[in-house]
Amino acid sequence: MARVTNAVPRHRKKKRYFRAARGYFGGRSKLWRIAKNAVERGWAYSYRDRKQRKREFRRLWIARINAAVRVYDLNYSRFMDGLKRSGVEINRKVLADLAVREPQAFEELVEKAKAALV
Repeated sequence: MARVTNAVPRHRKKKRYFRAARGYFGGRSKLWRIAKNAVERGWAYSYRDRKQRKREFRRLWIARINAAVRVYDLNYSRFMDGLKRSGVEINRKVLADLAVREPQAFEELVEKAKAALV
């Protein structure tokens, strides 16, 4: 009986890994075991960081909103509470963008939030 090798699937798998390892330095793009480890670690980091990117952007938006609101003698949590009480439903991404690009519109929102807090 003929000896069965797993050649074609193995070559296909290695080809996929080496293609993913393009641009890596030295053995990380040339040697099978090292390339495989580097690529799998990269995939793990990219999976993790897709979640972390969302957290980091939310932190950035909150910091920008807080900085913009402190000019009007409010802090972030009081401002968000005032917006909620006044019935304004704008997400943090849009609020941060307004604070940076449209200061007049942001000021109107701050006034609405202040009015709802009183």
